[in-house]
Amino acid sequence: MTAEPLTAAKLFERFFAPHYPPDALADLAAARATDANPAGNPSILARIEDAAAVFARLAPGAFDLPDLDLDRSDASVHRLGAALTRARRDAWLSPAGAPPGAPQAGRAGEPPMLVTLVTHGALYVGACVVKNHGGRWQVRRPLWESLVRLESRAGTGDLAIFQWWLKALSDEEIGRGRLADRYRTHVEVPTFDAERLPILAAGDRRIPRLAKVRYDTLYKHLRAHLPELRSVGEDFPSPERFEEMAFKSLEFALLGGGRMLLMHGATADGVHLFWLDASGFVKSAYYPADSFPAHVVQVEGEKVRVIVSVGGEAQVHEMLWWGA
Repeated sequence: MTAEPLTAAKLFERFFAPHYPPDALADLAAARATDANPAGNPSILARIEDAAAVFARLAPGAFDLPDLDLDRSDASVHRLGAALTRARRDAWLSPAGAPPGAPQAGRAGEPPMLVTLVTHGALYVGACVVKNHGGRWQVRRPLWESLVRLESRAGTGDLAIFQWWLKALSDEEIGRGRLADRYRTHVEVPTFDAERLPILAAGDRRIPRLAKVRYDTLYKHLRAHLPELRSVGEDFPSPERFEEMAFKSLEFALLGGGRMLLMHGATADGVHLFWLDASGFVKSAYYPADSFPAHVVQVEGEKVRVIVSVGGEAQVHEMLWWGA
């Protein structure tokens, strides 16, 4: 008999809901929208900071990673994301699942280790946003439901970091580093100071479409039309991988006043995008798409919009010019 998938909703219902005040649980939407610190009581904010500090002390033992350095840097969130594995999650759900040296959860009246880690870990990640990117706490009840308001060039957003943890620990996402992915997408990318990138070429330069796409023809094309780009970088797809993609064609656009090059093209299964700066490859994105009609990339101000057809329906993906 196949076990029921452990979704984010199931994780919440089984392990976290029992620890909510009854009135908050009765109307979660209202609890998540209500300011639990309207007077700005500094002692409540201090409790959040204390919980984040507890997580930084607890996590190395719970993860069985003595060198896990939780210094409230952005990099520490990426280390956490990589360490969230199925084996660790399942061990934390067991009454005896905490590794040697970590507090033993699961005794009478105590929640599983997973609950302790997530409720404190949500506040730790939020504290990283506050420390590194000027986020502001939006206090909720219970505290681990607190949001972080982040203002950036992408707009103003309230980050529900507790929900990030639940999703990252679900069967659908466990082991895929999605906690770090969300941090990168919703925190690091919007607050990135793209103007500090060196200018690669004049932003109004037009680079013609490449109709016959191979690794060698791409190299020659870039040398002819963008000689300032000395290399595509070590992390650009290998010649073998590039040939496997079998691009129908490639198009090019200079972004950010010439600070980045966007390469995009369709394959049999979808659309690939590559961002390169003066040092070469920076990041990529892929969107499944129908082979017809052709995808469209629009550059408007600070935004890049990618329009693809999926099952005959148009889908629009929008991002800041330095990538999602």
